[in-house]
Amino acid sequence: MIQSFTKEVKIVPYEVTVKLLQQARQHSYNKRFIIDGFPRNEENRTAFDTIMKIEPGFVLFFDCPEEELTKSTLNRNQGRVDDNIDILSKRHKAYFETTLPIDDQRSTDKVFEDVKSVFSKLKPVTRVGSPFQLVG
Repeated sequence: MIQSFTKEVKIVPYEVTVKLLQQARQHSYNKRFIIDGFPRNEENRTAFDTIMKIEPGFVLFFDCPEEELTKSTLNRNQGRVDDNIDILSKRHKAYFETTLPIDDQRSTDKVFEDVKSVFSKLKPVTRVGSPFQLVG
C-alpha cells in the first residue's frame, strides 16, 4: 500500500505512518529516536501528538534548492521506484504545497556540522544493561 502511494506521489495517510511508528517504538529498547520526514503538515503533527502522546524534544528542519534535492535523491542509489526526475518533480511540488520550509542553502558539510553541534549539546542517556550510550 505504501509503495502504491509512493508511485502515485501521494502522502501516506497519517494513520498508517503513526501506526508504524507506534509499533516500532513498542518493539524498541530505546527511549529516544529520530523520525525522518514525518510529520509533513499540521494534521500529521496533531495526529502524532494525539496517538503517540509524546512531544518531541526538538525538531530539525532542512530546506535546500529543488535542484540540490533532486541531485541528492538521484545519487542515493536506494533503488526506489519513485527516484526518477518525473516523480521527484511531483514529490517536490507536493512537499512545498504542504510543508512550510525554512531556508538553509549551505553545503552538506556545514549543515552536518550544525546538526552535530545540536546533538552534542544534549544530555547523554545510558540505557540500563546496555553498553551503548544514547544521545537525545
